[in-house]
Amino acid sequence: MSTGNEDKQTRVEASNQPGGKAPHRPRGSQAQRDEEIAAMQQHSRTEPPTIQRPPELPPAPPGKALMIVGVAVLILVVAGAMTLIGHVTHERALAKETERETVPTVAVVHPLAEKPDEELVLPGSLLAYEESPIYARTSGYLVRWYKDIGSRVKESELLATIDTPEVDQELNQTRAARQQIVAQLELAKISADRWENLRKSDSVSAQEADQQTSAYKQSLANLAAADANVRRLEQLEGFKKVYAPFSGVLTRRNVDPGALINAGAGAAGRELFDLARVDPLRVYTNVPQAYAAYIKVGANTTVTLQEFPGEKFSAKIARTAEAIDPNTRTLLTEVDVPNKNGRLLPGSFGEVHFAGGSNVDKVTVPVNAMLFRSEGPRLALVGRDNKVQLRPINIGRDYGATLEILGGVSTGDQIIINPSDSLEDGQPVNVATPPPARPGQPAQQRGNAP
Repeated sequence: MSTGNEDKQTRVEASNQPGGKAPHRPRGSQAQRDEEIAAMQQHSRTEPPTIQRPPELPPAPPGKALMIVGVAVLILVVAGAMTLIGHVTHERALAKETERETVPTVAVVHPLAEKPDEELVLPGSLLAYEESPIYARTSGYLVRWYKDIGSRVKESELLATIDTPEVDQELNQTRAARQQIVAQLELAKISADRWENLRKSDSVSAQEADQQTSAYKQSLANLAAADANVRRLEQLEGFKKVYAPFSGVLTRRNVDPGALINAGAGAAGRELFDLARVDPLRVYTNVPQAYAAYIKVGANTTVTLQEFPGEKFSAKIARTAEAIDPNTRTLLTEVDVPNKNGRLLPGSFGEVHFAGGSNVDKVTVPVNAMLFRSEGPRLALVGRDNKVQLRPINIGRDYGATLEILGGVSTGDQIIINPSDSLEDGQPVNVATPPPARPGQPAQQRGNAP
């Protein structure tokens, strides 16, 4: 038996050697090999298999077990807290991102400073110094007109004649009624005197005498009323001739001979002529608030018109409204222009040149930066806290793509271009990053693209 085990061990060691080859032994007979195999089988049947048990560990102490459980619980609590903090942080980040997306992004520009002008030039309308429609004061038919449009007339010059047959007949009737009242008055006076004498001798009663005296006084009142009516109709007869109320130019004639004329300026009435006094002419213009302090009544100024290039007409500041219009923030100013030769026509458009205002600071902003609200024109500015400020402004001249601003903003302000109508004062906004500048492109034109 020992020989077989030694041979088996030798074969195992040989297999474990490098190369896995057993040492060479001389081969025995077949009977010897069979005996070895039989011996190995007998050995495996007689010896039971051996099972090696793991080493037994001593039980852990109670304090150590509690510590292990506590550590495990602490790990679970920390893991849960970290998960919860992660969810909260994610939700807050999402909320901030959503809030940031809801805040509008705007593009801004800075106003550009402009060189102060030596004079202030403002548009104005030339109007007649006096202008009046002329209506008929009596009803009838137009017989003839003596002056047409463009005619220069003097005060009290005859313009037209009206035929008034109804008024003529009424005047004749009123005069006849007056004669009747005069005759009745004479009889009432005689009767009153007679009854007064009879009363002295007690031939009549006092009541009868008083009645005759009262009839006489009533006749006197009727005569006064008749005289007033006659004078009224005589005045209407005088209105048959239409005269010019002041010297000027006829700018309109609305009737022809034979036309029915109604008295007055009511719904049925129609003006006969329009008369305008054109020497001098009034020029009304609106001076911005920033220049109002430089406007002095009585100061000399000039007026220019496009149809007279290079020519200036002397004028004088006649009066101002002495108050700033709260809607336009301007001062209404009247300038009078002499027009003795009649070269200037009422209704023309011109420009008034004021000498003051050279110290007024001016800036220009793009025209697409304007906001028109019911309170007046506004510019939307972005403050240091990235909140919108709606600021009122005074507009000067319009250059097309830009507007002259005479107050309310400075070159350091950030002006929102293309502002939304829904912008409100105090609303937070994000300022867009400006694009890179291209050579030769002004900063105001680049702006900040949203």
